[in-house]
Amino acid sequence: MLDRVLTLLAPALRPEGSVLLDATLGRAGHAIALLREHPGLALIGVDADDAAIEESRGLLAPYAGRVTLVRARYDAIGEVLAGLGQPSVQGVLFDLGVSSPQLDDPERGFAYSYDAPLDMRMDRSGPLTAADVVNTYPAARLAQVLREYGEERFARRIADAVVRERAKSPLTSTMRLSEIVRDSIPAPARRSGGNPAKRTFQALRIEVNGELEALRAALPAALNAIAVGGRIVALAYHSLEDRTVKQALSASAADTTPPGLPVQLAAARPRFRLLTRGAQRPAEAEVAANPRAASARLRAAERIRAAA
Repeated sequence: MLDRVLTLLAPALRPEGSVLLDATLGRAGHAIALLREHPGLALIGVDADDAAIEESRGLLAPYAGRVTLVRARYDAIGEVLAGLGQPSVQGVLFDLGVSSPQLDDPERGFAYSYDAPLDMRMDRSGPLTAADVVNTYPAARLAQVLREYGEERFARRIADAVVRERAKSPLTSTMRLSEIVRDSIPAPARRSGGNPAKRTFQALRIEVNGELEALRAALPAALNAIAVGGRIVALAYHSLEDRTVKQALSASAADTTPPGLPVQLAAARPRFRLLTRGAQRPAEAEVAANPRAASARLRAAERIRAAA
């Protein structure tokens, strides 16, 4: 949804000296397009993945004088901005979830479509891997992870099967885990909804990387950093992420005047206004060209009032 991202952020980024915080830099696809579109824009790119930072450094070399790259999780963006002496920014972009290069790198273990080590760490210095989760979590805790983060209705069956199989030998490969998941799900349920391992792999990735906890911390920090007239755009790829974004943006756009008061309190007026009605979805042509875009949900908001 690159065109929509560019359109939504444009009014905030046109003024000379505007600053954009790309909280999920990835391989700099959005960053390059925004820097090209706005010659006076400075960009702060944040990513926990060391490989993403290094590759983006090369990709962004033509704009080096306008770019600052920081390796960090996006829940540290408050500290990142403070460390850079940047109290406010005109734009914030979140492109959440796993990136295509991470999915396509067999060594990272994010994909269920080929055999790879069970890793799934976005930050490769992190202590927890997917192998740790499937080999050490008790069945009840593992089922909870699959149910809450993967919305997997056969979570307990899968968890029990994993515990049985790991008792024979540790689970270390994506393919073996995929086979266990497939064999745990009733045949009728396997015939629809894509690969039956999709929800399990999503749940493990979220658990390994603490994604929802990080997002819940990052969104308030991002909203607080946006200057009046600035904008935030967030792209989510599953309902749990999108719900978290929706709740944060809706709360920031709400009037918090206590019920029953005859007048609106100035300090309770909304700080943001929503720029999207519900979540926007990619066009059919984009999904046809890039099937991975099919699950994208975009939300945006503009700051209309300074903090009280």
